[in-house]
Amino acid sequence: MYRALLKARFQKGEAIQREHHVVRAHTRLTQSVLREPEQEAVSLFATDRRLFCVQSSLRPDRPPTADDKDQTVIKEFPFKKNLLITPQRQIRWGEIGVGAAMGAFALLFAPWLSFTGPFMIGLGAAGMVHGLFLPTRWLEIKNPESESAQDPITIYALRKKSARSLVQFIQVRKGSG
Repeated sequence: MYRALLKARFQKGEAIQREHHVVRAHTRLTQSVLREPEQEAVSLFATDRRLFCVQSSLRPDRPPTADDKDQTVIKEFPFKKNLLITPQRQIRWGEIGVGAAMGAFALLFAPWLSFTGPFMIGLGAAGMVHGLFLPTRWLEIKNPESESAQDPITIYALRKKSARSLVQFIQVRKGSG
């Protein structure tokens, strides 16, 4: 559906070279754990001339429509040499907190948790180490000449093959742009 949306914006001879898709979910503590959360779909499409980003909100009770009902936003940046690619990272404090709470719970109730206590302590420690040493990473792409310079295109899930391919393609196009 997003490809069809973008085809109307393409110039003559322009075609999609690379693409990358991510769905992000935000769990809210104010709603039921059993209720499926609202999600954000982010699709990135690179042509030989431009980078497109389509962001849309996905709700479990409504099919996607790719219009104002979904808060669909389309951003595009032409490939130029002055395109800024900034790596970002964030330590996973929530994961560290959950690991610490799990370990503290296991230590507190150690006399009653003879078998699962050491397992919970190890799992909590592993969660803390994972949250600290494997932070969330993403790239922000900005065009300083654009009026939307404050609103960058963000590439999430950098470990996916499609993201690595897209980033490599952008760097090559930026160098030749």
